[in-house]
Amino acid sequence: MVNDTPAEVWPDLPYAAWKDTYATLHLWTQVVGKIRLAQTPWVNHSWQVPLYVTARGLGTSLIPYRERAFELDFDFIDHTLRIETSDSAKVELPLRAQSIADFHHAVLSQLAELGLAVRIHSTPNEIAAVIPFERDREPRPYDAAAAERCWRSLLQADRLLKQFRTSFLGKVSPVHFFWGSFDLAVTRFSGKRAPLHPGGVPNLPLAVAREAYSHEVSSAGFWPGGATLPEPVFYSYAYPEPPGFRRASLQPSAAYYHEAFGEFVLPYRAVRAASDPDRAVLDFLESSYAAAADAAGWDRSALECAPGYARIPRAVS
Repeated sequence: MVNDTPAEVWPDLPYAAWKDTYATLHLWTQVVGKIRLAQTPWVNHSWQVPLYVTARGLGTSLIPYRERAFELDFDFIDHTLRIETSDSAKVELPLRAQSIADFHHAVLSQLAELGLAVRIHSTPNEIAAVIPFERDREPRPYDAAAAERCWRSLLQADRLLKQFRTSFLGKVSPVHFFWGSFDLAVTRFSGKRAPLHPGGVPNLPLAVAREAYSHEVSSAGFWPGGATLPEPVFYSYAYPEPPGFRRASLQPSAAYYHEAFGEFVLPYRAVRAASDPDRAVLDFLESSYAAAADAAGWDRSALECAPGYARIPRAVS
């Protein structure tokens, strides 16, 4: 399917208008993400579990299965879930209104037909009230246009977070999509150990939270919103939060500290309204990181470098 209508670069994404499809996508990405989790050796800070923004949606990247490999990709243009294997098998499942139980059964059954006997833990993560996937039989909607708009907003966020990532020499995560919280994130590390995380994230094992936050971080990303903050935002936080961080003055002026979340947010609507949306996002990312690094006493001269540009190696004197 080819769509000849030009896509809006920063599409509108009003939470209230698509929250039910959002809930569907959240659980679908958890099913697919847990398949990657079940098959992939643990990497520091759970970096083995995320999905990645692709040219058509979200994908797992390559997943090992004994001597074989496979990958799963959400396509939000043709609205299918594509499964491909290293021995040339390829199948597509339609993305449509259905129960989570039906989606879960269809995906795992198709994998089994391909000789990929994968078992996953079927309780959703990072959601307060949960029903195991196989028992969640409530009909769920799927608004294809809303799903595509969400993916297109992720495309822009992914591009800018990757640009922001280039100006850090220290340990820094890839830009990846965490299906537990349904957000795109990139994390910078000072190199210092952090106090043990207290936990408290719904349906997230304490051991996972403590391993994820074993070291001091400044983390930023994009989140489509939720019941507590019903609008999409770019966000930035520090763990542990250093004294004075929340009182920092950030750019652009639309950014503010959200007390309930303990992080700075920049409303997506402010980005869409900006004369230069890219600059608004990068200013937010850079100023919120600087606030965290300065308040926590990071060795910024040793950790930072000039932003990267295509085809130009970083200058080393």
